[in-house]
Amino acid sequence: MSEANPYDSFLDGRTLDAILASTADEIAGYLKAIGRDADKRPAPGKWSAAEIVCHLADCDLVFGFRLRQTLAEEGPTIQPFDQDKWAAIYPGVPAEQALEAFTALRQWNLRMIRGALPAAAGRKMTHPERGTMTFKTVVETMAGHDLNHLGQLRRLAGKG
Repeated sequence: MSEANPYDSFLDGRTLDAILASTADEIAGYLKAIGRDADKRPAPGKWSAAEIVCHLADCDLVFGFRLRQTLAEEGPTIQPFDQDKWAAIYPGVPAEQALEAFTALRQWNLRMIRGALPAAAGRKMTHPERGTMTFKTVVETMAGHDLNHLGQLRRLAGKG
């Protein structure tokens, strides 16, 4: 596993673009299967399906900013965030609203990523906890992160 990409082990051999482009539709399918239980937590301290989708939307916001900063600046230091503090606002957010936000952010980010790669693949940034990362490593992290959380949604939908 790459230290810079803690989700490297989730990558499944598909292209990064294929993974990133299919995530919103996969989320929608799992939410349909979960139905009205999307806001129910499976266990104390675990996120509901709706909260997972909120988290994915927040992460696309963060990943998109980091990638844009890396394109605009030479070797920026990116800002980590505390996902649990960000998650404090998730309860009560409808899964459909979170999916709409995620879908819009992902489409916007894919447009930028597709325009930047492969030329920007090696552009560097520094993550205070993970060290030097490249533009491509962040895109790989996005894809692995998607697959990790899609696995959680799949299990909540009773499909794995």
